[in-house]
Amino acid sequence: MPKMKTKKTFAKRVKVTGTGKLKRHHNFTSHFAANKTHKQKVQLRKAALVSNSDVRRDKALLQG
Repeated sequence: MPKMKTKKTFAKRVKVTGTGKLKRHHNFTSHFAANKTHKQKVQLRKAALVSNSDVRRDKALLQG
């Protein structure tokens, strides 16, 4: 069976931290910013961790 390739598009969107968690960016940031409060826009700038229910599937996309 051949090696599984890393999904490159997904690898560009997610980084692995030193403890093995997956770090991601928030969505809803690109446009329609006038409809959002300043607090929303500030909080959306910060990175977030991938939820625990998605980690197993997402790590399978990165193995390669």
